[in-house]
Amino acid sequence: MNAPAAARHGSAVASILGIVRRELSGYFGSPVAYVFLVIFLLMAGFLTFTIGRFFERAEASLVSFFTWHPWMYLFLVPAVGMRLWSEERRLGTLELLLTLPVTLPQAIIGKFLASWIFLALALALTAPVWITVNVLGSPDNGAILTAYLGSLLLAGSFLAITSMTSAMTRNQAVSFILAVMICLLLVIAGYSPVTDLLTRWTSPAVVSAVASFSVMTHFDALQRGVIDLRDVAFFLSVIGFALFANAVIVRGLRAG
Repeated sequence: MNAPAAARHGSAVASILGIVRRELSGYFGSPVAYVFLVIFLLMAGFLTFTIGRFFERAEASLVSFFTWHPWMYLFLVPAVGMRLWSEERRLGTLELLLTLPVTLPQAIIGKFLASWIFLALALALTAPVWITVNVLGSPDNGAILTAYLGSLLLAGSFLAITSMTSAMTRNQAVSFILAVMICLLLVIAGYSPVTDLLTRWTSPAVVSAVASFSVMTHFDALQRGVIDLRDVAFFLSVIGFALFANAVIVRGLRAG
């Protein structure tokens, strides 16, 4: 890499990190972030220990913890990401942001990474559950680590979709609802009651094709501790496509 290219690369990274710091300070500059973290942990604990019957299972695994993540993220992740671009449009600061010495892709990546880091922090705070299962038994920690990776990729996919819907409207509630609906479709496409119903009406090949577009199909594999590059590629593709659509929408707003 020659000197000018290295300088441009360093400048791009610095711009992205600047956006990340700006967004994270916005999160933790208000009590909203702390309220979200508390709600996230309480909900995760309730679903794991009460609904998931963690202790009654008498098994050294976190199945009862990760099983609920797609449904928990269905509402919590859009709640985090709905403000990313809607708030900029509502306050009229979108034009100001895009006049800063950052490119549109840098702004999109920076905003996305900041929110993803925030979600990763929320997920990291559930570490006591992992510690608990190790105290009570001898779990497959490799499988648990893989499940955490799958959970983080799932959250990133839902977040990228929410970032896209946030760019569509200046109304955060509308952004939230749109994101929930799109993410719900990606969940139920591979949900067993839906696939069982489709099996009665269409061929197994069609059912398999529909299920392959579901986050459940790919998350379940990672949750079992199986790292398949196709599953990782699926989540990264969803993130990439949603952020690309995000860029197209914001660029259209600038042109308009």
